[in-house]
Parts: sequence; structure tokens; C-alpha cells
Amino acid sequence: MSGMLAGKVAVVTGSGGGVGRGIALAMAAAGAKVVVNDIGASLHGEGLSAGPAQQVVDEIIKAGGQAVPCTDSVATRASANNIIETAVQHFGKIDIVVNNAGNLRDRVFHKMSDEEWSQVIDVHLNGTYYVSRAAANYFREQESGSFVHMTSTSGLIGNFGQANYSAAKLGIAALSKSIALDMSRYNVRSNCIAPFAWSRMTSSIPANTPEEKARVEKLQKMDAGKIAPMAVYLSSDAASHVTAQIFGVRANEIMIFSQPRPVRSVHMSEGWTPESIAAVGAPALKSHFYPLERSGDVIGWDPI
Repeated sequence: MSGMLAGKVAVVTGSGGGVGRGIALAMAAAGAKVVVNDIGASLHGEGLSAGPAQQVVDEIIKAGGQAVPCTDSVATRASANNIIETAVQHFGKIDIVVNNAGNLRDRVFHKMSDEEWSQVIDVHLNGTYYVSRAAANYFREQESGSFVHMTSTSGLIGNFGQANYSAAKLGIAALSKSIALDMSRYNVRSNCIAPFAWSRMTSSIPANTPEEKARVEKLQKMDAGKIAPMAVYLSSDAASHVTAQIFGVRANEIMIFSQPRPVRSVHMSEGWTPESIAAVGAPALKSHFYPLERSGDVIGWDPI
């Protein structure tokens, strides 16, 4: 197939449905050979099935593309290695990794269990590391490659009841920056997308109060397939100059997110004491303090 990704081989994790499915289909339509990775479990991790991955593979093949399924988990080093090896064994190489696999275990922080914390960190943050690390040696040897990682405004801005998810997603943004820095000498790029989309994962968001119901209604308008064009672009040679960036995709809207930089400093020639910080330093910086906001407070306009 011809297209922006002709001749490339892509792994898309968590691509049995939702955002990942849209990306896998778009990658194939753009000419890539695709490993469709999904463990086929429920949102809470119960049951494993090859069905979701195979269904997407069947769609790609029916449309004239090339794809193979993979049901290995991203959450351990060994199984993540298997995901990348699936690409190499079937298609001879690996050019693109899209770290999309995810789960949710929402709980207010003071009630969160260690298991709920670990399950989310293992899939999102550790999974992104394991899959990326497995591909890194191939990228280094061939002196090319593109990583696309899914972050979230829950981490970039904040959200209620998602300490585990927020920590993982902000960690992914930092991991992406480090990969971009460490592997730039090998022409390897690493970028993030914060997707706004209705999917099986976001369908677990509570909708009990009028405010929660209104939020869910807005989310339901956001087509998961809208994320795919940015993922394809970032994976293509057309984006060879783009690395270490964080993009947001929200319906027909594309955003670029700021990254932390100093915005104000104060100096005390004789050095600071706790008392002088309270009297002078903190008041001088106060106008630049960030309010306690969640994602919906900052990005509150309706999608277009």
C-alpha cells in the first residue's frame, strides 16, 4: 500500500478497540504493516481473549493491508519484548511504537489501595517503558524510529480520583522527553498525545451527578478515530523534525501543551531563611501560583 507510512512497521498497543483501534486502522491505511496488540481483557482486567486484536487484524486485511495480532501484555519486560519481537519476526523490522494500552482504577486518594495503584502504574508507565525499551535497540541499530506515547490532561493538569493514572501519565511525558534526549543522536523521535475521546476506558467515568452527566455527554461527542491522524503524522517522515513535544487532540482541534519552565524568581543577597521566605519570597511569587484546577476547569470549552 502507498501512503505516508509505506514500508514501515508499526506496533500499536491496546489496539483492539477505541483510540488504539483507530490508530491501527489509520496506520495500515497509510501503508504500514501493523502489529495489533491487545490482551482482550475487560476494563477491570478480567478475562483474556484474542478476539479484539484479531477483529482489527481482519479489518485491516479486508481493506488490503497487512497486520498480525498479538495478545501479550505490556506490563512485564518479557511479554513486552514479545510484542516487539512479533513485529520483527513477521515483518523483519520495527519502525513505529504507539504506546496506547491503558486501564483505570479510579479511587479518591485516601481510599486508594496499593493494588489499584500498582495495576495502573504497571500498565501505563511501566508498560510504556518496557515496550519502548524493547524497541530501543532496534531503533538505535537502524538509526531511525518513532515513539508515540499516550499521556493525559489528568497528569498534565489534574483530575479527581485519579492519583494512580495521573502519576503514570505525567511520568510518561517525562519518559518521552528523556527518550527524545537520549536517542536524538540516532534519529529517534519521541512525542506524546493527550487524547480527548470516548472509548471503553472513559466509559467507566462516573455519571451520577448532573455535573458528571454533563461532562460525560461532552466526552461522548468526541470520536476516538479523531486521534489517529496525529499519530500517523508523528510516525511519518514528514514529522522528522518533531520530537519531545506534547500534543492534544480533541475532536477537530489540535493543541500543543506547554512544558514546565521557570516563570519568576526572587533573590535574597544574604540567603533565605524560613521567615524571610514567608515575609518576602512567597508573597513575591504568589501572583504566579497555579490555582487548584482539574482538566475540565482549564479546557472547558465545547469541542468543535
